[in-house]
Amino acid sequence: MTQQQYDDPHRLAAAPVVVGVDGSEGAARALRWAVEYAAQHRRRLHIVHGLDLVGVSRGVGTYAVATQPLIDSVKAAGQTLIARALVVAGEYDPAVQVTSSMSGDTAAQLLIEDSANAFAVVIGASATAGTLAHLGSTLFAVTSHARGAIIVVRPDPYTGGAVRTTGPVVVGVDGSKTSEVAIAAAFAEASERRTGLIAMHAWSDWDTGQFAGDVSAAMTGNLDDIEEAVLAERLAGWQEKYPDVEVTREVALAGPAAELTELSKTAQLVVVGNRGRGGFAGLLLGSTAHDVVQHAHCPVMVVHDDGKEAKR
Repeated sequence: MTQQQYDDPHRLAAAPVVVGVDGSEGAARALRWAVEYAAQHRRRLHIVHGLDLVGVSRGVGTYAVATQPLIDSVKAAGQTLIARALVVAGEYDPAVQVTSSMSGDTAAQLLIEDSANAFAVVIGASATAGTLAHLGSTLFAVTSHARGAIIVVRPDPYTGGAVRTTGPVVVGVDGSKTSEVAIAAAFAEASERRTGLIAMHAWSDWDTGQFAGDVSAAMTGNLDDIEEAVLAERLAGWQEKYPDVEVTREVALAGPAAELTELSKTAQLVVVGNRGRGGFAGLLLGSTAHDVVQHAHCPVMVVHDDGKEAKR
């Protein structure tokens, strides 16, 4: 193991794939996907469930006499849910090591906390609705505030809720530090899945001058050629590191969210950074990641850089 892997808790051998369950159809779909993902990456699967006991207690107001029986009932229901998820996971793939935990915190608090030491966190989404369809604001909170890789398992709405398992990996490239980490994750996923990689660079909202060196030259030159050169430079080291991955480069004069959503119709995974160019720490989630998480036709990996540079 390299020093970088020792320094990165997400890369440690003990780092599990974490999946949240809540009894919904989206969570059940995410559980199955997470079992397969854990097997593919030779990782332990850790199933979690948040009870939100503070919210339960608040819901009964001042009637304290009703609080404890209600909490006991919520805990019992949670234990049943976890037990069922463990059985289902074992049926999907008996070879995957599976552990579980239940917490009085909200699902979002639990998943965000566990993300600090997880290989990846997996959560489900509805086939027809956006962010708020899954556990209220949980999906948005986790994709915004968690660390490492967060994978939102989105089914294709045109296939009756099935999750696509074929097609290329797609990554959004915008030149930011977070984008570099997303590129690293996308190459690793494409190599692991033995599939191709589409690198999409949509530059309509870019300040191309920061890459070309001279804004006026960029504005008067062939912008397509300039941006294709930028994209090629961003990918060069990664293509050398992963020679087994066939890369298709696409440059578009369009909004990145629309382009990535269109590509998701034939992809098995879309990878994006949590913030784009010029992101600020106070922003919850970049607009591109936010839109793709809500509208993609396949699972979406939102990658947080955690303050670490990706190494080519």
